[in-house]
Amino acid sequence: MSDNALASLPWLFDFWALPHQLPPEGDWKSWVIMGGRGAGKTRAGSEWVRRQVEGASADAPGRAKRVALVAETFDQGRDVMVFGDSGIIACSPPDRRPIWEAGRRRLVWPNGAVAQVFSAHEPEALRGPQFDAAWVDELAKWKKAEETWDMLQFALRLGEHPQQVITTTPKNVGVLKAILRNPSTVATHAPTEANRAYLAESFLAEVQARYAGTRLGRQELEGVLLEDIEGALWTTAMIEGARVEAAPALDRIVVAVDPSVTGGKASDACGIVVAGVVTAGAPQEWRAYVLEDATVRGGPSDWARAAIAAMARHGAERLVAEVNQGGDLVESVIRQIDPLVPFRALRAGRGKGLRAEPVAALYEQGRVRHLRGLGALEDQMCRMTVRGFEGKGSPDRVDALVWAIHELMIEPAGSFRRPQVRGL
Repeated sequence: MSDNALASLPWLFDFWALPHQLPPEGDWKSWVIMGGRGAGKTRAGSEWVRRQVEGASADAPGRAKRVALVAETFDQGRDVMVFGDSGIIACSPPDRRPIWEAGRRRLVWPNGAVAQVFSAHEPEALRGPQFDAAWVDELAKWKKAEETWDMLQFALRLGEHPQQVITTTPKNVGVLKAILRNPSTVATHAPTEANRAYLAESFLAEVQARYAGTRLGRQELEGVLLEDIEGALWTTAMIEGARVEAAPALDRIVVAVDPSVTGGKASDACGIVVAGVVTAGAPQEWRAYVLEDATVRGGPSDWARAAIAAMARHGAERLVAEVNQGGDLVESVIRQIDPLVPFRALRAGRGKGLRAEPVAALYEQGRVRHLRGLGALEDQMCRMTVRGFEGKGSPDRVDALVWAIHELMIEPAGSFRRPQVRGL
């Protein structure tokens, strides 16, 4: 390579970029870049603005002349989007670096393009200006997200095809979900881990040790949009409040199975959940601990082996399974793997939502705790309502959880109820 080519390498983002940082193909209006903390979202936003202003090459000059930079506050826009380590100025080569005009809160490029910073606390400030491109940062945490977003859409009206980029860690907010549902939206996604080459090892070790395997970690590290359905029996806050690092010595452990009677890619998974209980004191003082989600997808012999293996790992004393669909087949499959396994068949007499309601009540009372690594189960829990499951497929993991807690706490507690004595 020539000396000039080598000197230009630091500024050739397409050469260094990760896949989620490159603009998708197609005629999109909004590009949502969702990722975990430190996944490279800000750098992607800065480089996209550069591309719009400077152009991709000498033969493809920049198309954007007026750009909106919208952050939660003006200070965050200036300190992150403009002057941050991955901000526009840091990413710009010396001969194309824009000048910051502090009094007017804007960047001005040598070619005359202008980018103005706006605060989401002042949505009315977007009434009047007009733009041909916009970069929106951390939309999911704005207090006035919907009002600001609406004002920006009215202002994004210059040029042949105005576009906007949204860089955000996902949160369960209506405006973000509405944007993602829009047919003119494209999205890219990456976890924090994808950008580890540019992150301190101590940071990664600390956040993974603290948040890996938790619902909060799925949002903040994996960049997954977690939705709490209106009327859900469980919420993210409730589940995070139940988090523990380890379980104490348990008096009883069971493996609960919500069997799938067919196999194949199109079939539902078989929910397998391991839980234990501490039974010291009266039943209202008992505490349950959800230890593992061992759910698998496969045929009957596959889930039977997985359930029996989970019993061995945790020293469980009993395997319980719903037999409404499989009937005697369920027990027969299990005993083909281990003829002596302690097994109890359970039959559901009520709908899934009604069956889950008393278990959710135990969570509200703080009587059920979760270990790490239950993210997929917790996602299903936050989609379960009294009416039923508000998600795709079957709530196989939640069903198994409900049967486990029923076996450990709800049914045994019933035996402590004193019979009513009629007066003489």
